[in-house]
Amino acid sequence: MAAPAPAPASAQTAPQGGSGARAGAGNVPGQGGISGAQVEELKVTGHLMTLPPGLFCVINEINPGGARANGMPGVRISPPPAGGQNVEISGFRSDGWLSAEGDATLVRIRKQPSQILVTIYQLPHEEEAKPRLQVRQLLGASETGDVLPPHALQAQAAAVAAAAAKANVMAHIQSRGDVGTVFGEWLGESGSNNWVEGFAINAPEGVAAADFTYQAVLGRGWLSPWVEAGQYCGSRGMALPLLGLRIRLSGEAAELYEITYSASFVGGAQAGPVGNDETCEAETLAPLEAIKITLTPRGRKGARGKR
Repeated sequence: MAAPAPAPASAQTAPQGGSGARAGAGNVPGQGGISGAQVEELKVTGHLMTLPPGLFCVINEINPGGARANGMPGVRISPPPAGGQNVEISGFRSDGWLSAEGDATLVRIRKQPSQILVTIYQLPHEEEAKPRLQVRQLLGASETGDVLPPHALQAQAAAVAAAAAKANVMAHIQSRGDVGTVFGEWLGESGSNNWVEGFAINAPEGVAAADFTYQAVLGRGWLSPWVEAGQYCGSRGMALPLLGLRIRLSGEAAELYEITYSASFVGGAQAGPVGNDETCEAETLAPLEAIKITLTPRGRKGARGKR
C-alpha cells in the first residue's frame, strides 16, 4: 500500500506573549563562595499550544545569530505538567533542544486535542532575536497508527545502534525493523511498499564523523537537521516515512572519497545516482523504499553523480 507523502500544514508561529521569567544571579543555587563565577540572565517564556490528533513537526528555523549565541534562542518542547497522556515527543537530538542553528522535533497527539508546552530561552540583550518556530502537520489522526510503548522505543533505539555498528549503512524499515548492508549494495527492497523510517551511516576508518554528515528529506524543500556519521537520522515508532536523503562529505572525507547514492520509492519512482551534497528524492515526493550508497576512494575509477 502506497503511503501518502507528508503534506506540510500552514506554518504557525508560536505566540510571543505569555509569562516571562528571568533567572537572576541572586537566584542561582550554590553560587555563594565561588570565586569569579559569572551568571548571565536569560529571558524564559512559556506557551501552551493546542494541537489536534495527528503527527506534527515543530521546527526552530535557522537564526543568523544562533551560532555565536550558544544556539539561542533555544526551544524545548514537552508535555504539560499534567494532562500529557495523549502526547508523545521524539526529537532529532538526544538532548531535546531545538537550537537556533536549525533543529526539529516530532510530536504525536493521540485520541483528542491536547496541549504541548513550548518553552523559549533567549539572551536578554538580544530580545529582538525571537525564535522562528513553525509547526507542520505530517499525518492526520487516521494515518498515525499505534504508538509504541516507551520500553519498545528504547529496545528499538538499542537495536538501531547495534545494527549501525555492524554495517556501513543501516535503516529502520517498516514491518522489517533494523537492517544493514555495506557500501555499494542496496538496502531495502524495491517494490515492497515498505518505507524507510530512518537510517545511519558509518564513516570509513580514518574519517572523522564530522566530515561525513547527512539529512533526511521530510517534505518539499524541507530537510531534517544535519547529523554526523554513526548517528540515527529519522524517527522511531512514529510510522513516519522519509522522502529521500542528502549526504555531504567535507574536509578529509571529501579529499579521500567520492560518493554517489541512488534510491527507489513507493510506487516505483527512482532517483540517482547523485553526487556529494545533492538531494536524492522522487519528483512525486513518494516515501523512500530502498537506498544504495557507493563510496569510492579517490584515485580509483568511479562514477560521478549526475546533476
